[in-house]
Amino acid sequence: MVALRLHQITWLAEGVVRLELTDPRGGAALPSWEPGAHLSLHLPNGQIREYSLCGDPADGRAYAVAVQRDERSRGGSAHVHERLRVGDLIEVDGPKNNFALVDAPSYLLVAGGIGITPIKTMAEALEAAGKDWRLFYCGRSRDRMAFADGFGDRVTLHCDDEAGSPPDLAAVIARAPADALVYCCGPEPLIQAVERALDDPARLRVERFRAPEQPRGSAAEAPFTVVCRDRRFTVEPGKSILETLRANGLDAPSSCEEGICGTCETRVLGGEPDHRDFLLTDAEKAAGTSMMLCVSRARTPELVLDL
Repeated sequence: MVALRLHQITWLAEGVVRLELTDPRGGAALPSWEPGAHLSLHLPNGQIREYSLCGDPADGRAYAVAVQRDERSRGGSAHVHERLRVGDLIEVDGPKNNFALVDAPSYLLVAGGIGITPIKTMAEALEAAGKDWRLFYCGRSRDRMAFADGFGDRVTLHCDDEAGSPPDLAAVIARAPADALVYCCGPEPLIQAVERALDDPARLRVERFRAPEQPRGSAAEAPFTVVCRDRRFTVEPGKSILETLRANGLDAPSSCEEGICGTCETRVLGGEPDHRDFLLTDAEKAAGTSMMLCVSRARTPELVLDL
C-alpha cells in the first residue's frame, strides 16, 4: 500500500468525477497496469473502495479513476464527491486485475453507465493493436455518460431517454461475430441480459458493481470451524468467516464484502470451501486452493486458512 496525492479532480459527466493520483514526492514512476485493472482506495472516512483505472497505461506518472455518485452510496462515492480535495493524500492498493483482456479473434465490449471505465481502456488498447472490436455503451441520458465521445464509428451509444429502455441486448449480441469474446461491465440487469443472450457462457467476461442475489447451498446455515494461526473459531449460521475473525481480533483485508472484488481472497490449506463469490472461475473453485472470506463458507466441518 502506498500514499498518493490527489493531483486533480475533473468533472466528466453529470454525477461523475475523474481523480488523478500522483506520487507525492514528485516524478516517481508508478507500478504498471493493463486494461481492466483497478485500484483500492483507502478513503479518509475509513472505507475501502475499488475503482477501475481509466487513464493511459503508458503514463507511469499518474493513475486516473472515475467515480460516479451512487444514489445508494454506503459512504464511498459520497465521500469522494463531497469531501476529497486536491492535495489530499490517499492510501492506495494495487493495481490489481480481475478483468484482464485475453487474446481473441474479435471483441464485443458492452458498458452500462460508469461501467465504461474499464471498457474505455480496453477499447483504446484494442484499437492501438489493430484488433476487431465493437462497443455498445448504454446509459440513462447522454449527460450522465462519461467518455461518450471519441471512439468513432466502432461505438453504438444507447441513451434510455432518447431510444427507450431497456436496450435490445439480444440483437446486439446477435450482430457480433460468433467468435467474439464479450466483455461486459455495468449494473446487474445489464449483465444478466447479456448472459441470457449468449449461447456460450465461455465467451463472456464480466465485472460487477454489486453481487447478484445468490442461491444458498446445502451447507448454507451449518456451523463450521476455521483454523488459522494455531487458533480455532466457530463460524455460526448467519455470520461470515470475515466477521468471525474480526470478532476474535484477527483482521483480514476486505472491501466490497460481496464476493466481487477479490480483496479478501485467502489461500485454503485444508478442507473444502463452499464458494459463493463471483470472481473465481469454475476451475479455480473446483481446485479449492483459495476462497473469498466475505461470502464463502465450508462444505466440510473444518477449513484451514493461510492467515
